[in-house]
Amino acid sequence: MKQLMVFIRKEFHHILRDPRSLLVLLGMPIVQLLIFGFAITNETRNTNIAVLDNAKDQSTQNIITRIESSRYFDIDRTLNTNGQIEHAFKTGKIKVAVIFQPDFQNELAHANKAQIQIITDATDPNQATTLANYISAIVMDYQSEQNQQNNLPYTINTEMRMLYNPELKGAYSSVPGVMGMILLLISAMMTSISIVKEKELGTMEILLVSPMKPALVIVSKVIPYFVVSLINVVTILLLSVFVLGMPIQGNIILLITVTILYIICALSLGLLISTITNSQQAAMLVSLLGLMLPVVMLSGYAFPIANMPIVLQVLSNIVPAKWYIIMVKSVMIKGLGFAGVWKEALIIIAMTVFFIFVSIKKFKIRLS
Repeated sequence: MKQLMVFIRKEFHHILRDPRSLLVLLGMPIVQLLIFGFAITNETRNTNIAVLDNAKDQSTQNIITRIESSRYFDIDRTLNTNGQIEHAFKTGKIKVAVIFQPDFQNELAHANKAQIQIITDATDPNQATTLANYISAIVMDYQSEQNQQNNLPYTINTEMRMLYNPELKGAYSSVPGVMGMILLLISAMMTSISIVKEKELGTMEILLVSPMKPALVIVSKVIPYFVVSLINVVTILLLSVFVLGMPIQGNIILLITVTILYIICALSLGLLISTITNSQQAAMLVSLLGLMLPVVMLSGYAFPIANMPIVLQVLSNIVPAKWYIIMVKSVMIKGLGFAGVWKEALIIIAMTVFFIFVSIKKFKIRLS
């Protein structure tokens, strides 16, 4: 243990003696979080929605058919009671719920007005607004057609409700994405560069023949970046709460736990990159091109995954940041417990085991 602490102190010394690198490690999360204060607005298609038809009459069926036949929505489930709405959102399978009032057609025929409630998952505020506007446009088209056929004008009021993020703050979308991107880049890229640097300078062989076991040598190089990542997590959460006004709705211990799992996964990915590269430039190039672009493009951070071709949707499943962003939104914004994120956590653990297993195999091959 004493030898391990010596190696860990050596790694911390390497980090602290370069102020510019330290500024990047600790300053980049702050800059990224403040720059990406809002999400990119994009057209959404094939979004899963739920319908609660309390009337079950001809008018409601016509509107439901119009919604389903549009290219924007797929009806994932039909609800029977109001109590099922929140559970449907917590499963993460739907983004919108459309609720029709009882006696919809009678109210429309006799009072010339009826009510439709649109509830959206506003953890992504831009997407929520876009989806609500799409449904409102479909309802307005139906209303216009009915008014052309009747002497008295019909009025269908659409009530919008933004679930989880009623003020539509962009931070609710940017914070999980920034956390996923920053933690993956710092943990994976800096770990891989640190190990490759030792190989490039020819000092890795010296470290491996030291009295300490090779596994502990690698652990000693990983721990400093694990600590730096935890500091970044604390910084991001403090900025989120006190600067961006984004409260943590769920269990903070669970949020930290899933974040630690993600950091370990990113560190193991950094180890894998270090086994397939021989220079710091190569390690940096693989880390930036192989990690940053997938995180931005395929994790659901900047662009809705449902909009992508099927091939890219399948490919997005191998991006660790996708599953971490889902967990952060579920715990931090929706307030879900472990039952709501255990599947994503299991995927992250499986990826970590895979990365470590392949790293060990490749590392042995390179030493032989």
